[in-house]
Amino acid sequence: MDFEKILPHVEIPPNALRLLSKPERELRVNLSLLADGEQMIEAPCYVVYHSTCRGPAKGGIRLSAGVTMEDTRALAELMTWKTALVGAPFGGGKSGICCDPRSLGQFQRTALIKEYVHAIRSELDSGAYVPAPDLGTRPRDMAVIYGETHRLETVTGKPPSVGGLPGRNEATGYGVAFAAGAACREFLGRDIAGLKVAVQGFGNVGSWTCKFLADAGAQIIAVATKRAGVHNDAGLDISAMRKYAGDSGQVEGFKGGDEISNADLLAMKCDVLIPAAIECALTGANAEKVRAKIVIEGANGPATPEADVILDRMEIRVVPDILANSGGVIASYVEWRNAKSGSLTSETETYEAIRERMTPAFARMTQLAAERRISLRLAARAVACSELVQAMRDRAWI
Repeated sequence: MDFEKILPHVEIPPNALRLLSKPERELRVNLSLLADGEQMIEAPCYVVYHSTCRGPAKGGIRLSAGVTMEDTRALAELMTWKTALVGAPFGGGKSGICCDPRSLGQFQRTALIKEYVHAIRSELDSGAYVPAPDLGTRPRDMAVIYGETHRLETVTGKPPSVGGLPGRNEATGYGVAFAAGAACREFLGRDIAGLKVAVQGFGNVGSWTCKFLADAGAQIIAVATKRAGVHNDAGLDISAMRKYAGDSGQVEGFKGGDEISNADLLAMKCDVLIPAAIECALTGANAEKVRAKIVIEGANGPATPEADVILDRMEIRVVPDILANSGGVIASYVEWRNAKSGSLTSETETYEAIRERMTPAFARMTQLAAERRISLRLAARAVACSELVQAMRDRAWI
């Protein structure tokens, strides 16, 4: 976090600055298990608490061959700002398991998740860290964690059949679509219906985002993954594409449009561009090619600082990830709260909770950005930082 840019817009006492400038806690453990006779699976595992001043560390489990402590640290910090911005009573945390999920059969995968629970059991049992699905993990893995701890509030993102929240799987995509609609009303002066949208990524976040936007009347003109994509300026049939992707595991080859590359999508002329796949999709090398009026960050960290400078110079509004993809953590809070109280929540109520948290956060962000003539990202971080400082004061940390 570049605090030098935030300091002119919010008071940060020196002690608060010290606390927010480094993680509170970092764990590194080596997961190992014997599977299939003599085959040994070994996977470094990282757990980071960035700040717990507002509540237990909240953040998903990333299962990927590319996971590093540095990545985990950065994602934990993002969760600190995200939870503070939308008022969820959590701190920022993250965990990562360095292993390619494609190399695991179901038995091996389950065994690895159980070993993960065994390695950080004290963190989970104490409630200090509350994991959820992230890249490479899924609700079934969260059900395995619950099966090991026997406490529903230990983990969120579980299937509804085992104490999960109806609408939780769709929640991040719903929030991204909600942010896109709010941004269009705020900056383009109209609803998103009829506007042209390009979406990078068609996993959980991207596919649900497309569905909710299509339901709202938006024209999804392009969808791409890192391999390839599809473009149809009249609008793609998202229902058919979701079925095709579900059956084939890919979007390339879908017959409802022309094939395009991932680079083509990012440079496509459209009203709204939604990078909803990976970090650093927009960089100093390609940001000048963006022709969208608004960028909605569905992924975590999809724009590098260099890209931010370019997009700001081009007067392209960027709704930052800590707001745009906060629907998932808001739904996680509802699931966690319900697990503690025994309450039940419908899918409609889950979506309502997301709107209730994101609406005032969006308003505070845009108001500060307009008053100070700063970017939405900087305004969002300033709002979040003010909440964190207040929590530190209330807890006598500073």
